[in-house]
Amino acid sequence: MKKLILTTAAVALTAGMALADGHAKTVRMGTEGAYPPYNFINDAGEVDGFERELGDELCARAELTCEWVTNEWDSIIPNLVSGNYDTIIAGMSITDERDEVIDFTQNYTLPDPSAYLALSADADISGGVIAAQTNTIQAAFIADSGATLVEFATPEETIAAVKNGEADAVLADKAFLAPIEADDADLVFLEQEELIGGGVGMGLRESDGELRGKFDAAIQSMKDDGSLNALLTKWEIGGAF
Repeated sequence: MKKLILTTAAVALTAGMALADGHAKTVRMGTEGAYPPYNFINDAGEVDGFERELGDELCARAELTCEWVTNEWDSIIPNLVSGNYDTIIAGMSITDERDEVIDFTQNYTLPDPSAYLALSADADISGGVIAAQTNTIQAAFIADSGATLVEFATPEETIAAVKNGEADAVLADKAFLAPIEADDADLVFLEQEELIGGGVGMGLRESDGELRGKFDAAIQSMKDDGSLNALLTKWEIGGAF
């Protein structure tokens, strides 16, 4: 990863300098488009969800023009660093490990409980097989526990692994799992939940300090006027600031 950062430094620097003149710029907002209610693709084929609404409002407050780009989760950080887009706004929890590679804005959600979804309320989560999406805080948590981790590229595959018996349970953000549990009579939440991560923030290249500052100010203004809490309530995500 360090080698990748070095080889793409010139691209990242150029992208950062493009914002230096203070005029409104087009900012490419990178998201996964597969993790409702944070982000998903609607019936019209467009990025939708909490982060689409949030990102559009942040760009408006920062006097920037948003252009939305989708990218698979497992390569979302390398493609930010290499300049394929300018931000990550994809339900990405702020962690020390990620912060070594990219920068983050302040958090725009509080840490959201991670929940276990299984076919049985007595599923073994201490010594069993637990599914999680690759490169998530849940995958790291399971890897450090006594359970066996099985990773998948997409969140849909983690649910399928539980349904077909490949995993005893899946661990993911409760906001993501709640509508799935409500719509599937075969799946149940386990009582135990985990509180991991430092909340969700926007990821940016380390060279884009000016852009990070613009989004930090916009996030803070939404916290101050209550509009961020209104969005969190609308999309049923986490607690209020």
